[in-house]
Amino acid sequence: MDREAKLARLLEHPAIWRGRSAAHQQGGLPTGFAALDAYLPGYGWPRTGLIEILVSRFGSGELYLLLPALAALTRARCARWCVWVAPPLMPFAPALASQGMVLDRVAVVNGARPLWALEQALGSGACDVALAWVRQVKAREIRRLQLAAERGRTLGVLFRPRRAAREATAAVLRLSLQPTITGVRITLLKGRGALRGAVDLLRPDWPV
Repeated sequence: MDREAKLARLLEHPAIWRGRSAAHQQGGLPTGFAALDAYLPGYGWPRTGLIEILVSRFGSGELYLLLPALAALTRARCARWCVWVAPPLMPFAPALASQGMVLDRVAVVNGARPLWALEQALGSGACDVALAWVRQVKAREIRRLQLAAERGRTLGVLFRPRRAAREATAAVLRLSLQPTITGVRITLLKGRGALRGAVDLLRPDWPV
């Protein structure tokens, strides 16, 4: 076997990370925002793994960033569950339906142990995506969530306060949202192969 063939075989190993070019070949889940897709590995959200979205306050429009992808997942032919854990406000079903979401695939979980509920949903294999709003979480708990997402082949979304930006994370992607006069600024804080910098989404793309 010549050197090029050996190298090609080595690069096919799943433990090898080949940067942004390889990440883009994997095919991410489109966000619904072309400018954001261009900055993300795979040109979209990862289909498996935990991502963190940091916000100044819960219920300030962060869910809007996920709605196009959530709608696409719930409309898929073999759609699994879309689980929401401890949302700050009860989802308004008519508004979700107007965005194209199939409500029969949506489940809302409330309780005193949101991290436990999120971990169970991520690792169950029954969900395409599971979202949770959590104010405090430890690094080892994030690691458990990431492993559960990998085990269940699920996209996990953890909404956290922006003050967590300096904390270490095992999540595959982390970004923060900052409202602006014209829309919202999305800063990419972590992501294999992701471009560093910020993305501005303008009205009418984003409600402020």
